[in-house]
Amino acid sequence: MKRNEVENKYKWDLSAMVESDEKFEELFAKVEAALPVLEGYKGKLGNRDDALAAFELDAETSRIFELLYIYSHMFRDEDANNDRAVGLASRTDGLSGKYAAAVSYMSSELGSLDEAVLDGYIADPAFADYDFMLKEITRNKAHILSDKEERLLAMSAQALRTTYNVAHMLFDVDLKFKPVKVRGEKVEINNGTYGMLLADPDRKVRKTAFNNLYDGYIAHINTITANYAGNVKADNFGAAARGYADCLEQSLFGDGVPTAVYTNLISSVNANLEPLHRYIALRKKLLGVKEQHMYDLYVPIVEDAEMKLKYEEACEVVKSAMAPLGKDYRELLVRAMTEGWIDVMPSDGKRGGAYSWSSYTAHPYVLLNYAPTTEDIFTLAHELGHCMHSYYSQNNQPFSKWDYRIFVAEVASICNETLLDDYLMKNVKDTNVKKYLLSLRLNRFRTTVFRQAMFAEFEYNAHKMDLEGKPLTVNSLSEMYYELNKKYYGDAVVSDDKIAYEWARIPHFYNAFYVYKYSTGMTAATSIAHNILQKPGYVDVYKDKFLKAGGHKLPYDILCDAQIDLATSKPYDDSFAFFAAALDELEKLS
Repeated sequence: MKRNEVENKYKWDLSAMVESDEKFEELFAKVEAALPVLEGYKGKLGNRDDALAAFELDAETSRIFELLYIYSHMFRDEDANNDRAVGLASRTDGLSGKYAAAVSYMSSELGSLDEAVLDGYIADPAFADYDFMLKEITRNKAHILSDKEERLLAMSAQALRTTYNVAHMLFDVDLKFKPVKVRGEKVEINNGTYGMLLADPDRKVRKTAFNNLYDGYIAHINTITANYAGNVKADNFGAAARGYADCLEQSLFGDGVPTAVYTNLISSVNANLEPLHRYIALRKKLLGVKEQHMYDLYVPIVEDAEMKLKYEEACEVVKSAMAPLGKDYRELLVRAMTEGWIDVMPSDGKRGGAYSWSSYTAHPYVLLNYAPTTEDIFTLAHELGHCMHSYYSQNNQPFSKWDYRIFVAEVASICNETLLDDYLMKNVKDTNVKKYLLSLRLNRFRTTVFRQAMFAEFEYNAHKMDLEGKPLTVNSLSEMYYELNKKYYGDAVVSDDKIAYEWARIPHFYNAFYVYKYSTGMTAATSIAHNILQKPGYVDVYKDKFLKAGGHKLPYDILCDAQIDLATSKPYDDSFAFFAAALDELEKLS
C-alpha cells in the first residue's frame, strides 16, 4: 500500500511530539541559539553557579533536540518517499554534529576538576538532577590519564580501530561466496539470505550454503586471523594504558558490571549444558536423520503451526498475556493500541523491521510491519515491552536520568515475550501449535543464551591467550573454537570441520565483550518473568525498582534492586528451569 492508503487506525500520530511545521522550526531555532551560549561556559565549570547554569541549559536544549531528532527520523521512517520528512531528518543529523561539537569540552573539563569540587556539586541539592552524571565522572577519574597521555591515546585511537574497519570492509564488501541453487533458482549468499538458506527444508540447500559460506571465509582465513589478533592486542593495550586489570574489566566498567558477572555466565552455562544436549538430540529425532550436522540446527522441527491472527486479535492476546503486570500496565497497553502510539502496517517507503523509540517529552512510539505470523505476535509484545519501560522511566525520572542503558535495554521486552509464551502455552488447545511454540522457545534460548555464552567464552579465552603471550594463530583460534563447539552442542550433532572457522565471521568480536549482554539480558528477563508468575507482590518490585528506574543508577545496580543479581546462580537457575520445562513438555508431546 501507499501511505495514504493505510487506515488511520493503523498509523501513529506524531503530532504528540511536534504539532506543526511551524513548531518544528521554532524548536530548531531554539536549539541553534543555545549552542554558542553552551560553548561560552567552556573553562567555567569549576565555578558552582556557571556549572549549574551550563547543566540546566544543556539539559533543556538536549531535551528539545532529542524530541526533534526522534520526530524527524520517525517521520522519515513512515515514508522515505516524503521529501519533507527526509529533509527534516537530514537537518537534525547536521544539527547533531554541531551540538556534539558545542558541548565536547564538558566531560574532559569536569574530569579535570578536583574531586573536592565534584563532591561539593554532588552534595549540593541544586545539582540533584545531575548527581549521577557527576558520580560517573568521579568514578572514571581513576582511569583518566594526564593531558599528554590522553592526547597520545586520542592520536592513536584511529590507528587502533583500523582492525575494526578492515573487518567490516572484508565482511560487507570484499568477501564473496559461491551462490546456491534453490529449486532451480540461483541465490546469492549474504547476511540476509544465509539464515533463510539454513532454514530451507531441502537439506542439500542447507549443506551447500554452509560449505560455500565457510569456503569464502577459509579463503581469507590468514588475513582474518592476523586482523583479529591485532584487534585483541589493541584491546589489551588500551586496557593496560588506562590502568585496568584487563580488557574484560575495561569493557564492563562503563555499566558498573563486576567481572564476576561475566565469569559466572560462562560457569553457569557450562554447568547446565545437559539440557541443551537433550534438546539437540530431540531435534535429531524429530528431523529423522541418521546424522545431524551444524547446518541442520536452524531448520524448523514443527511445520504448519502458524498462529495467523489479525492485528486486533494479536492485541487482545498480548493484553491478556500481560495481565500479571496489573491494571495500570494493561491500561497503558490499551492507550498504546488506540491512541496513535503504534504504526502497524507495511507500506511503500516505510522502514522495515520493528522498533520502539521515545523522547522524554512525548509518549513512546512503536513501529511495526505486522503480518499474521506467530513471530509478529511476539514482536508486538516485545516492542510494547520497550515502550512501557520507556513510559514508566519518563514519568518517574528527571530528563537527565530517564534513559536506560544497553545492558538492561532488552530485559522488559524479553520479559513480555516470556509472559506471552506462558500465556499461550496455558491457553492454546492445538497440540501441533503447542509443539511449535515450544520449539520457538527452545530455539530462542539456544541462540540467545547458550550460543552467545559460547561466543563470550571464546572472546575471554582469546584475550587471555594474548595476555599470557600465547600466539593467536589460525590453528590456535580455530582449534579452541572447535572444542567449544563440541562442548556446547554435544554428541547428537556432528561438529563439521568447517565450523572451527565460525569465529572468523562474527563481527561482534571486534567490539570486545559485548555479546555476553544477549545472554545476561535474556537470563535476567526470564528470571523476572518467573518471579512475576511465582512470587506474590513481585510485580510491584519490578515496576518500582526496574521499569521506573530509567538510568538513575548503574544498570547492574538497578537489576540488583529488582532482586536479579547476575553474579549469583539464582537468575540462571530460573532460566535453565524454564528451558528444561519446555524441553520436558516437547519431549512428552513428541
